[in-house]
Amino acid sequence: MIPRPTIEIAPGVFVMTSEKYTTTSTMVCRDGRVLLVDPAWTVIELESILAWVAANGLTVSAGFSTHAHHDHLLWHPEFGEVPRWGSAKTVRFAREWRDELTAQLDEDYPVDWPNPIDGVVAVEASWVPSPFGAEVAADPIELIVHDGHAPGQTAVWIEDRGVLLAGDMLSDIELPLPFTPDDLEAYASGLDALAEVVGRASVLVPGHGHPTDRPLARLDADRRYLDEVLRGGDPDDDRRGLPGMAEAHDKILDLARKLRDP
Repeated sequence: MIPRPTIEIAPGVFVMTSEKYTTTSTMVCRDGRVLLVDPAWTVIELESILAWVAANGLTVSAGFSTHAHHDHLLWHPEFGEVPRWGSAKTVRFAREWRDELTAQLDEDYPVDWPNPIDGVVAVEASWVPSPFGAEVAADPIELIVHDGHAPGQTAVWIEDRGVLLAGDMLSDIELPLPFTPDDLEAYASGLDALAEVVGRASVLVPGHGHPTDRPLARLDADRRYLDEVLRGGDPDDDRRGLPGMAEAHDKILDLARKLRDP
């Protein structure tokens, strides 16, 4: 196996990017421990994360899923039986949609592995509990929960590293995708919920796409796009020409028309 390339985007924060939909996996390290956020996607790539952890003499201490879509609920059994967290809504909808999400895993996930959906537990706090184990002191890793893109979608704010993990928002390769459920207003509210930490972040990592050291530019791009759509315009956005985005754009225009003319 040839490990996937891993880049260090901030001290002790590493990102590995999948060949599928440019999906990001983030490893946050401290004192020999690793918090895995949205590890993905294929078996080979999960094994690549596992190999990277072993090669660096690290131990997986916890996991976090930003939302209840199948590509953000994955887990390799050899990561270990450690706490795996998600927001309360993420866990509720992952269980409610379990059959559909399991079917979407398809050949990407071996049938003899434990179903990854079953291992995620709801976190009630607004931070990740003991991300590096109870014995390791660390600054809080804050959770910003909202309903943009998916119910209970959660951004992970690692303030001491200046890194914001945005989940499936603020992407350079995807338009705003308010489709689970179809709710443009919830998506706009999600952007508002993220605005304060985006303004403080040095680096932003989207769930699909590329990390950036210009987080505010990503927020501005999404806000401009949505504002024009909601006004009845047809915004010129380079992302519309990327795979799958023409169809998404047409659906967003239709949602905006229904809001204006219910």
